[in-house]
Amino acid sequence: METQDIISSGLLELYATGIASEKENQEVEQWVAQYPEVEAELKAITISMEAYVKAHSIVPADGVKEKIFSRIDIAENGKAIPIDTLSNMGAKVAGRNYYWKMAAAASVVLLIGSIALNIVTYNRYTDTYNRYTEADRSLSAARQSLGALEEKNKIMEDGLNIVQSKYSVPVSLKGLEASPEAAAKVFWMQNTGEAYIDPSNLPDAPVGKQYQFWGIVDGKPVDGGMILTSKKGDKYRIQKMKSFGKVEAFAVTLEPEKGNPTPQGPMYVMGKM
Repeated sequence: METQDIISSGLLELYATGIASEKENQEVEQWVAQYPEVEAELKAITISMEAYVKAHSIVPADGVKEKIFSRIDIAENGKAIPIDTLSNMGAKVAGRNYYWKMAAAASVVLLIGSIALNIVTYNRYTDTYNRYTEADRSLSAARQSLGALEEKNKIMEDGLNIVQSKYSVPVSLKGLEASPEAAAKVFWMQNTGEAYIDPSNLPDAPVGKQYQFWGIVDGKPVDGGMILTSKKGDKYRIQKMKSFGKVEAFAVTLEPEKGNPTPQGPMYVMGKM
């Protein structure tokens, strides 16, 4: 058993109050001898209990004991015997003093036992709550991971469907002077005129800038929409752009984030049909 499990078991509190079983006492004594952390915890529990009893103890007023004894069953002929006539009853009073002390001691034991049981219950509740909370966090994290995997899987499936479509015409866009190593690929659908672009091989756009997609129609550039190149640290894969009917070529330029009606920035990649 690990030291943390020992400390949260409640046996140390029962041992400190003297109400643990003989077997439990032996276990606690073995743990104390073996683990310094357990010994320190037991000392802390003992000090806390002593402090609690002192803080909540009540000292009876002077004469309370005598008044109680003067009214309990020490009557003679139905009349209470005054306290000053008890001098010849020393043995009986001494016996009652003994029972008085025993009753007081029992009350203290019951009080400490109640404190110990409350501590045990609280520790077990706290341990159960912590385990439940940790399990709930793990389940929540697992759900988030599963959701992210499902989203990625759907994106890959959608992209695969586009690539494998019998109507898909792939067009490779090669890097130009602005970025010779850049590349992109467009998939143009013959039956609908839809255009999809895979921008994963474009460099990350600088802050305040964004790539813009163009279709060359009758020798003129036509806006095809703004391209997203990354999402939460991941490269964007295939994404749908604006549709084109008859098109001669495709190109990508770097523009301000809101884009331009006509190309203004440097052209990064271009490819002909």
